[in-house]
Amino acid sequence: MTERTAHPARAAQAPRAATAPAPPAPGLQPVGRLRSDWPRTFADRLTAPLPGVRALARFAREGAVRPRPEGLRDIPLLPFEPGPLPPAGPDTLAVTWAGHASWVLRIGGLTVLTDPVWSRRIFGTPARLTPVGVRWEDLPRVDAVVISHNHFDHLDAPTLKRLPRHTPVFVPAGLGRWFARRRFTRVTELDWWEAAELDGVRFDFVPAHHWSKRTLLDTCRSLWGGWVLTDRSGRRVHFAGDTGYGHWFAEIGRRYPGIDLALLPIGAYDPRWWLSDVHTDPEEAVRAHQDLGARRMAPMHWATFVLSSEPVLEPLTRVRAAWEQAGLSRDDLWDLPVGGSRVLVP
Repeated sequence: MTERTAHPARAAQAPRAATAPAPPAPGLQPVGRLRSDWPRTFADRLTAPLPGVRALARFAREGAVRPRPEGLRDIPLLPFEPGPLPPAGPDTLAVTWAGHASWVLRIGGLTVLTDPVWSRRIFGTPARLTPVGVRWEDLPRVDAVVISHNHFDHLDAPTLKRLPRHTPVFVPAGLGRWFARRRFTRVTELDWWEAAELDGVRFDFVPAHHWSKRTLLDTCRSLWGGWVLTDRSGRRVHFAGDTGYGHWFAEIGRRYPGIDLALLPIGAYDPRWWLSDVHTDPEEAVRAHQDLGARRMAPMHWATFVLSSEPVLEPLTRVRAAWEQAGLSRDDLWDLPVGGSRVLVP
């Protein structure tokens, strides 16, 4: 099951959840922490209910899961400009967009992959619209991986199989067993607002407005969320994973002031009645960036897989327009092509 066919839609009458009181900040957890006492379900963390019979019937009736033919005509115009990875030392903060939610993040001397998907296709969807922006053989040693949730376009077994099993992996609560079954030996499971540290880089797991499901029997059995990575000098990157818009962005910004770069999703949002609770549209992504108080934003989660019905190039044109309308500096919108890199100068 993929997000294209299984995403929950907002019930028409369901309001957004009110901001929850902030729990106390926990201490750091050791790398390689696995727990067996997670709750059976994390459904109480949902922002909105999963779709009911009426919503599913409407979705089946409308069948709006692909762009119209005119919305696919711009596939040749999707930005794809692979280049060499920038040199990176211990003080470098650099990002390279491999496509979708997959980034090569250089921070604090580490190379970190986010939601790595190097496969040509994922279960239930057509092949990639653009190739992977970084060849696997061109990657430096991967020092860590962060996973936002277990949907197939974010948790890709064939890609993860390429990694050495001693690679440190940071995952949401309840997902550690998936990695343990595949013989990964340094898996750290975290709940929202928990953190771990690896070689001076701090990994904080933070909330998102989303859900989890990989099989017919595991709905919300593992958690979902984003990550805030902080290096020794206090520079911060927020990787939002997959999320709708809502109150968590302001809370994340309050707890982690001075985010230097927010990696935010802008695609897979149409039809809104079906996807608004779990996927930000471009305008909402700009609002989320402002709620976070981040200095820069790099869009992601578009131009790679066909997961919804908006025209393939529309996310980019809309996020640029929303950015300009918000009066934000054009230099702070890092709208990279697939394969593109940017380096944050100290």
